Amino acid sequence: MRTGSKTISLEKPVIMGILNLSSDSFFAGSRIENTDKLVQQATSMLIDGASILDLGALSSRPGSSEISEKEEISILIPGIRAIRKAFPEVLISADVFRSEVAEAALSEGTDIINNIGGVQASDALFKTIASHHAACVLMHSRGDFSRMHEANQYQDILVNVASELKEAIYRAQNAGITDVIADPGFGFSKNLQQNFLLFRNLQYLQVLDCPVLAGVSRKSMIYRSLDCGPEDALNGSTALHMAALMQGIHILRVHDVKPASEVITLFNKLCSPE
Repeated sequence: MRTGSKTISLEKPVIMGILNLSSDSFFAGSRIENTDKLVQQATSMLIDGASILDLGALSSRPGSSEISEKEEISILIPGIRAIRKAFPEVLISADVFRSEVAEAALSEGTDIINNIGGVQASDALFKTIASHHAACVLMHSRGDFSRMHEANQYQDILVNVASELKEAIYRAQNAGITDVIADPGFGFSKNLQQNFLLFRNLQYLQVLDCPVLAGVSRKSMIYRSLDCGPEDALNGSTALHMAALMQGIHILRVHDVKPASEVITLFNKLCSPE
């Protein structure tokens, strides 16, 4: 994957560490209160094996409120500046979906835009990303911000998700974005059964002919299945991370970098011909 002047090999799986600047994030353990704590957490993630740091200032949990672009920028940009100052060469991803916020993030040195509204992204967002020669994650969801967590009807969830992502990828590439990563969007516009049906068939997304990211860390499909809360969903997350890797996933987006790194180490051992 290329973004600007940087490259990262996805020949073997890599980790995207989640850094939540929003006080409304669904997992309390991931909320970061100030830039000092942010740099400290980022340092730990990089030591533990993260290759990408994903910063977000707008919570997308079910029931969250959409804040203004101005407020999101005021929260996000100090975090990006702090990370870029501490780690000049690290790959920074910004978890944003509005073009004005993306422009602000990219102007501060962000390398990747992680767009949760991927299949309905605006042309302005794609043009903004392309103008900065950045990479883009396109996540599958349906509906606007307030409705993207509502379950949807699918004739065939595998075909529908893949075809909708394919259309978004085409639009992104047509706008000039050369490096696109697909995210099936677990927990967005899908019920529990749909999430697991999609997960069991992740290999199907190879038809997209691009890297695929899995974001299941501590999500409701795990903790509801285990009758617990997000704070007790690490073991379940680890189990699904290995299952995702076995189906060819290239990037794991996680809250807990060290356990995910250990999963990748063991996965690589399993795949080694020696």
